[in-house]
Amino acid sequence: MNESNRPDNPNDTSPDLLRESDFRPNQPESPSYLEDRAPEIGAKKSLQTDPSLAPGWERATLEKLAFASLNEQKAARRWKTFVRLSWLVFFIALVWMALHRGTPATDASVPHTAVVEIKGEIAAGADASAEFVNAALRAAFEDDGAKAVVLLINSPGGSPVQAGMMNDEILRLKIKHKKPVYAVVEESCASAAYYIAVAADKIYVDKASIVGSIGVLMDGFGFTGLMDKLGVERRLLTAGENKGFLDPFSPQSDKQRVYAQAMLDQIHQQFITVVKAGRGKRLKEMPEMFSGLFWSGQQAVELGLADQLGGLEYVAREVVKAEEIIDYTRRENVAERLAKKFGAAMGEGAIRAFKAIPAIR
Repeated sequence: MNESNRPDNPNDTSPDLLRESDFRPNQPESPSYLEDRAPEIGAKKSLQTDPSLAPGWERATLEKLAFASLNEQKAARRWKTFVRLSWLVFFIALVWMALHRGTPATDASVPHTAVVEIKGEIAAGADASAEFVNAALRAAFEDDGAKAVVLLINSPGGSPVQAGMMNDEILRLKIKHKKPVYAVVEESCASAAYYIAVAADKIYVDKASIVGSIGVLMDGFGFTGLMDKLGVERRLLTAGENKGFLDPFSPQSDKQRVYAQAMLDQIHQQFITVVKAGRGKRLKEMPEMFSGLFWSGQQAVELGLADQLGGLEYVAREVVKAEEIIDYTRRENVAERLAKKFGAAMGEGAIRAFKAIPAIR
């Protein structure tokens, strides 16, 4: 046998021969071996706990910061674009609502009865103001499809100035467009509301409506007696003898009372003249008619203050002969209310500044 093939030869690498060391379990690394690899193991642990020790960490950190900054700028641009688009949509909606305010809901070219509502207090800035009502009246009269214009009234009255402006405009439009005008009263048609109604060709009421109150008033309060009891002195400086006229904290003189009453009498006479011109011979005058009293709808017909009992549908169907009803009433819409709120907010600072200045009126 060849000596190189003997089993006890340590240099033998033949695959058919297995040594005892091949069956030994894994033995732990020797201390000398671990000592030799200690620097390498420590470096790996340091890299895991402190990334700044890795090569190129500065570049990686800068890249992360740059990407974070870009993402933040993109988000800010997206938000800014969203806000701008929102404002654009908001203003487009405002313009659209303003332009389409009071547009009839149905086709205005067909024969119809045009309606303009006068409801609530008659005053500047209100829905029942000369600005809104006269604009609606012009739109109704100018529509060729409108066979007649109906004033749908439910108002306790208000400003004689606003009522006079509406009365004059109704008379002007009647002459210009040759269209009849009818007033239909719901719950009440008193004072300034009746001032407007007499411009119509006929007035229709419900038997329980409140009609009349042909008079003028000026109201207020006087606190002079209470101030004397409390020991409060009113210090009012004026340039002009009557600049403090009707001041509630100052006593009223007989001269001022006479002057105010003369002014009220004059406006009252203007009211009476308008009523007589509008009602003509239909009016059955009596001493109390122009005293400020009001009557039921049935009494108003008997006195000639109204012509007949009837409602809006009755007038459209039986009088105008056009059952289709189109509302031309102009009202303050959402866009205008928001615009006023914005204007009020912008002017609030100026008002506060003016309040700090002594009032001169």
